[in-house]
Amino acid sequence: MQVTKAVIPAAGLGTRVLPATKVMPKEMLPLVDKPAIQYIVEEAVAAGITDILIILGRGKNLIEDHFDRSPEIEEALSKKERTDSLNECLGIANLANIFYVRQQEPKGLGHAVLCAKQFTGNDPFVVLYGDDVIIGEDPVAGQLVRAYEKFGKPVAGINKVQQKDISKYSSLKVEPLTENIYNVTDMIEKPTAGKEFSLYSILGRCLLTKDIYPLLEKTAPGAGNEIQLTDAMAVLAKEGQMIGVDFTGKRYDMGNKLGIMQAAVETAVNHPEIGDAFKQYLVEYTRNLK
Repeated sequence: MQVTKAVIPAAGLGTRVLPATKVMPKEMLPLVDKPAIQYIVEEAVAAGITDILIILGRGKNLIEDHFDRSPEIEEALSKKERTDSLNECLGIANLANIFYVRQQEPKGLGHAVLCAKQFTGNDPFVVLYGDDVIIGEDPVAGQLVRAYEKFGKPVAGINKVQQKDISKYSSLKVEPLTENIYNVTDMIEKPTAGKEFSLYSILGRCLLTKDIYPLLEKTAPGAGNEIQLTDAMAVLAKEGQMIGVDFTGKRYDMGNKLGIMQAAVETAVNHPEIGDAFKQYLVEYTRNLK
């Protein structure tokens, strides 16, 4: 079955990035001239996704406004004959069919995905975490879709993390399948020392089917007293119904300050308009760093 739907959970409070996120959603923090969530939407579109559901929480209306039309700005750009900027604004509003639903209580990622049940129906769907911007030549969502089309199983987007960081993420039990694809046979969220299966973790992307919903409905709160998507996916893994793709692409954690600054700097270095000038600035600036 062709994968045309995606879900972006973006209801988190962004408490690790306060006070910037007191009013502005962390997903709207800019990387040069685009908010983080636009990179995520563009990744989904590049993978062939046409319908996207964004899970919102209170105070996230700016996200809806960003992907909507803006008649006042469009009129001003038209009068000034700023055609490129006008087309860019119109393009944002026409990236995909974007829908919204509110997660009324912050009950965790698993609960957020459960909010998408009516939207996805019987169709497979990609989940792109709102905290994670991943930039590369081959969209990660597309890498997962290709694996699903080949093996017919739900797919986790995985990478290795450092030993000191594994307790912040999930840990997966994996067996090599082919090239960069693994069978995933178990997983645990935020493992304590000695409980890790491996240093492979789900990082920001997965592809799921309708089979996840009955499991989520029965999943009790886990780590952080939240309904963890990992706990439901672990059931599929133990049943032999999960694979993992060790994806290519650079991931930026937009849920912490260092990740945001790394994303901003590296995006600026590669920006077609300011990249060369920004690199020159960095070279000159870092000469005096101690």
